[in-house]
Amino acid sequence: MNIGNLYVVAAPSGAGKTSLVKCLIETTPGVIISISYTTRSPRPGEKDGVHYYFISNTTFELMRTDGVFLEHAEVFGNRYGTSYANILMQLDSGLDVILEIDWQGARQVREIIPDSKTIFILPPSREALQQRLANRDQDGIGIIEERMAIASSELSHYKEFDYLVVNDQFSAALVALRAIIIANRQRRETQVRRQHNLLQALLS
Repeated sequence: MNIGNLYVVAAPSGAGKTSLVKCLIETTPGVIISISYTTRSPRPGEKDGVHYYFISNTTFELMRTDGVFLEHAEVFGNRYGTSYANILMQLDSGLDVILEIDWQGARQVREIIPDSKTIFILPPSREALQQRLANRDQDGIGIIEERMAIASSELSHYKEFDYLVVNDQFSAALVALRAIIIANRQRRETQVRRQHNLLQALLS
């Protein structure tokens, strides 16, 4: 059985998911983020193998048909996928792994790994969400409008998630996110896996 816990963190674009997850893994030992494969082009500052594995549509399709992906989805015309083998290897090593994916991917992951925990990041308001998208200076007005139009659909899936975290004050949202990770490490099921030797010794 896997020693680590698997988490799916999803949110509409602009809710602050990426910043929260980045800070979480920088300040919480034993937590890593899974690096996804994508067919989209790198954004300024992104590096292959660090932020994503950037691959062609042809390569992505070959990997999909070979059953490489734990989950995969198409978002805004680009395809994203997570390597199942990589996830299992990281969990087996005792790491808590975060998948930063959308609700479609979360649904696929739950079907294969029912014990995974899902977290949805909410913006404090639609106005704040639109302002955050505009402040990124990475997308044109048309793309921002498209993302806002899709946000309502994405938000409607909040009931499918185990936890909801409102990202109004960043520090408070980070504390809430970290609390979920730490609390889940103390669950009996997790501790039985992680403390097997200790439990055996205590009961002998």
